[in-house]
Amino acid sequence: MVEVPDSLPARMYLLAYDPPRRRMRGGGSRLGYVLRAAALTELYLDGRLVDERRRPAPGTPGEDPYGLLEQIGRSRPRTWQHWVRKGGRAMVAKVRGELERDGWIRVRRRRVLGPFTRREIEVRDPRVVKALWGGASSALRGRPVAHVNSYDAAAVALAAAGEMATVLPRADRRRYRRRIAELTARTGPAADAVRRAVRSDRAATAG
Repeated sequence: MVEVPDSLPARMYLLAYDPPRRRMRGGGSRLGYVLRAAALTELYLDGRLVDERRRPAPGTPGEDPYGLLEQIGRSRPRTWQHWVRKGGRAMVAKVRGELERDGWIRVRRRRVLGPFTRREIEVRDPRVVKALWGGASSALRGRPVAHVNSYDAAAVALAAAGEMATVLPRADRRRYRRRIAELTARTGPAADAVRRAVRSDRAATAG
């Protein structure tokens, strides 16, 4: 059995990987939203974060790997969408750095035009991404929702909310809309916050 990262943000980062292009697909800020939401969801599923009046609040004390509990605890009550949006770029960099440090990916910079460079990502073992895809696919099409692994359920919910085509092309998001809604209900409020943030950005661009 192929080993995969323990953390949900790391899994979502790898699920956003586009092997032929050797880079991440996330539509600019969307990957940051998804990774922030993944960290919030991980805390929520473990009871370290709870929902109070549609806002996240610290729950059972425990590890705080990305400092979100500390941020939320110091702040006045704010919406899930606020915390999904806050610090997305830094979150992407942190998760990428952790994956590189732990040997899951290689990161190279290539010169593309004059002084400009492009970051190339290489997953050291492509089977890891395939295993994560398999888990998400099984959650989407397989066993009853109540029996789906919580991280696989969250992967589908977050990928759908963030419109991650590497996991869920638009046709699948439409075809499995009801199943996605059921999986989302299992994983807490952060995925819906991503969906609202993405729609808000699209409306702002259109306007």
